[in-house]
Amino acid sequence: MNILALGAHPDDLELLCGGTLAKCALRGDKVTMCSLTNGNMGHPLYKPQDMARVRRAEMEASAALIGAQVVWLDVDDEMSEVTLQARLMITDLLRMTKPDVVITHYDRDYHVDHVNTSRLAFEAAPLACVHNIITQHPVLEKQVLIYYMDTLGAIDFAPTEYVDITGTMDTKKAMFSCHKSQDEWMKTATGFDMAEVMEAVARVRGYAAGCKYAEGFRRLEAWYRGTTTRVLP
Repeated sequence: MNILALGAHPDDLELLCGGTLAKCALRGDKVTMCSLTNGNMGHPLYKPQDMARVRRAEMEASAALIGAQVVWLDVDDEMSEVTLQARLMITDLLRMTKPDVVITHYDRDYHVDHVNTSRLAFEAAPLACVHNIITQHPVLEKQVLIYYMDTLGAIDFAPTEYVDITGTMDTKKAMFSCHKSQDEWMKTATGFDMAEVMEAVARVRGYAAGCKYAEGFRRLEAWYRGTTTRVLP
């Protein structure tokens, strides 16, 4: 299968679904990791243009650990908007990557970029199949399945599906550790060690799933976007 993971910031995917992406790659899926924003506001001591370069390199290093491709949409951090132009950009992303499954943010997560990313995926999915909407890449022939990944801190999110990531938890940690620019200053900014938060959530979801570590998801339930089969690993 083709898996498109669409995150708002360069480290979101590792935090929220990195173990699942690693597991998808192991079973032979083609995995594409995409960041809507360039994360250029993500450190108080870097100028935005320098920060964007650092964060892209970090994301590419992370993706390389599982053989994933990277798509960099380069919207400025904190500046995402749900506009027609952005909707068409995501429409073309879907047509370019031809995913069977899109994994993206839950639409009630804590950050505006997360919420906007989720909304854009929802709005673009039907457009990708409309022949009279012209973008750079050919129209898709069927709707993609959309799965919402967990929220940061597992807040206000009730999974309907779990993926056992016990075997890929070390890979998830290694992927997240590529994002060195975010480590120390996030501890100062939030008071939390994000690597510890990531592991704690995986533990909690693992308790619910009956394994050591898990990631939780919700499939979008909407007209002709369903399936009777299990598609997550």
